[in-house]
Amino acid sequence: MKRHIQPLETLILDQLPDEAVPAYEAALQAVSATVALFRDEATDTWRIEAVREATADQDALSAALALAAGLTGHDATLARNPTEAEGWLARTVEAFPEQPIATRFLVRPSHAEQRRVWGRHVLTLDAGLAFGSGEHSSTRGCLTALEALRLPPNARVLDLGAGSGILAMGAAKLAHVRVLASDLDPWSVRVAEENAVANGLRGRIRAVLALGWNHREIHARAPYDLVFANILARPLCAMAKDLAQHLAPGGRAILAGLLDSQVQMVLAAHRRQGLVLERRISLSPWATLVLRRRG
Repeated sequence: MKRHIQPLETLILDQLPDEAVPAYEAALQAVSATVALFRDEATDTWRIEAVREATADQDALSAALALAAGLTGHDATLARNPTEAEGWLARTVEAFPEQPIATRFLVRPSHAEQRRVWGRHVLTLDAGLAFGSGEHSSTRGCLTALEALRLPPNARVLDLGAGSGILAMGAAKLAHVRVLASDLDPWSVRVAEENAVANGLRGRIRAVLALGWNHREIHARAPYDLVFANILARPLCAMAKDLAQHLAPGGRAILAGLLDSQVQMVLAAHRRQGLVLERRISLSPWATLVLRRRG
């Protein structure tokens, strides 16, 4: 059946400072099918562009931008331009090819040929409304950090702010463990569950709706041997104490969603809770941190 192509629009946020980029990028990721970042070297600021259906939920967009403004203290001005829809969907599919990540993973869109790949764990999913298609440097940094870890048998793993569930799936396939995934967005919880089933991981990934650590099952499964938190710098800092309390001795946390310029702020918050830096991965301008609880 041929899909009826809806009118599209491009959302533009311009002249954003470094510290505002992660929150506004996450805001547009939540309501758009595709998001791109551009740096203006002359002004040392960023422009974010996103394409979505012009008839999409306007209240969700307003709420996402308001949340980003509250988190950053920067009130960005949104510009909206109509976008030619003809051929855009096809170009989007072409622009999301198979993506080898590090040495052990391959992210594959569902439209690609489902061929066997030796030596890599294939994660099948599509770019969409739930963050985490493997294209973003923060996701790539987390998977790169994951493959270097040796998890104990029956390791307890939590993917906090799971989005599409890509990191939960990576851990489940690499280490043959069960993973609890959480997100504050109901759509992301649904997408993560659907992606788990599509990747043959039914029963090994459970997705729950939760704001941060505020969920009974998250507390019940603690302490964790590994926690992913690919969110934003300020929420990472605010939740540092909760993270330290829920990590097992010797447990690790993979933190992402922060810029290189925000590393010291995030590190300071977690060092105050007794966590130590084990590894830093920089995929400029984004950074991924691997922290460990002593023990």
